Amino acid sequence: MYNIPKGTKDVLPGQSYKWQYIERAARSVARTFNLQEIRTPTFEYTELFRRGVGETTDVVGKEMYTFEDKGGRSVTLKPEGTAGAVRLFVENGLSSQPLPMKAFYITPAFRYERPQSGRLREFHQFGIEIFGSAEPEADAEVIFAASSFIKKLKLKNIKLEINSIGCKTCRAAYNRALKEYFEPRLWEMCDTCRTRFDSNPLRILDCKEEGCKKITAGAPNITDYLCPDCGAHFKKVRELLDLEGVEYAVNPRIVRGLDYYTRTVFEFVSSGIGAQGTVCGGGRYDGLVKELGGPDTPAIGFGAGIERLLMLMENTPSVFPKPGAPKIYLASMDDDSRREAFKILCRLRKAGINAEADLMGRSLKSQMKYADKLGAVYVAVIGRDELETQCANVKKMSDGSAEKVYLSELETYLKGRKK
Repeated sequence: MYNIPKGTKDVLPGQSYKWQYIERAARSVARTFNLQEIRTPTFEYTELFRRGVGETTDVVGKEMYTFEDKGGRSVTLKPEGTAGAVRLFVENGLSSQPLPMKAFYITPAFRYERPQSGRLREFHQFGIEIFGSAEPEADAEVIFAASSFIKKLKLKNIKLEINSIGCKTCRAAYNRALKEYFEPRLWEMCDTCRTRFDSNPLRILDCKEEGCKKITAGAPNITDYLCPDCGAHFKKVRELLDLEGVEYAVNPRIVRGLDYYTRTVFEFVSSGIGAQGTVCGGGRYDGLVKELGGPDTPAIGFGAGIERLLMLMENTPSVFPKPGAPKIYLASMDDDSRREAFKILCRLRKAGINAEADLMGRSLKSQMKYADKLGAVYVAVIGRDELETQCANVKKMSDGSAEKVYLSELETYLKGRKK
């Protein structure tokens, strides 16, 4: 027997409707915000992620699934959606189209890390990217879209935290302040933080080691070092969120785990999934398009982890609607009635009606039990009498009531009933 690889998960028939519910909610939000779907390859050339995500990140340094193909080229299973979306934008010359370009995707992603609650090696994301606008309104729109998505899923106790990590100008001054703060304490910190001290001290604030977290708690705040432009931008974003009625808290410790972020960053956080509490996060990445070979184009987006959303929703009673069930089950008693049931079944399905019939050669009693397990709304038994009269009793399973219906009129009968 073969087992599933570590860090991956099957989606069973009895679970897939939950995924479909989340995906429908994502597509509904995308339609509301006029976002067009994009699809990028499952793997890309490794250099895309090294340059796009950042050499100093854990994703690039420790977590990517990278291998050589038969042509000796280094390729990587995508660890996140933004870098591929930017490559698509640049390679296809979409900057020459009317901007902003507003896109969304639902995609698998892959990271080699220790599997734990809410974190798998293969996971799935709903993401939004908006290319072309440097205005605070774009930041507010993306955050509002994420908030709308979470509300559409009826999730409770989700807190929005926002921050600004500034631009290259103000971040240089902040990095100097961080180095002055961390240098005398560096001997107390983990090896990763000591490495980051020289390459990217801002990333030290993202460390999850308890000892390091205690030290970073006293570090200077980036919001005290924002240049006038970044400060004004962040102020306007907050004003727009207030205008939209989106509740938030400013958290100066949010830096996000990827190097491409600039200015606005945000996370939707829950305490219901353990230490890995972020269910949706994103921010602005104004320099990434240029970094990957395109024109200087501002951009902003977010990614929401579908598995983490599922975990939260499964702990919330009655969030998911019931899975779809057959409108009618056609039970048969012999070979002739079985043939007639199959004929009617095909006709009903052509009309768009969810209908089922026996495929296993079950007895009538077993067919009725199976129809009940399927949750069929109605059952019609077809036997010798029904073939002669071309009329059958259609039984409503919820209350046992029944009506005689001509077999030729089943389609009209079923379409006229909501339940």
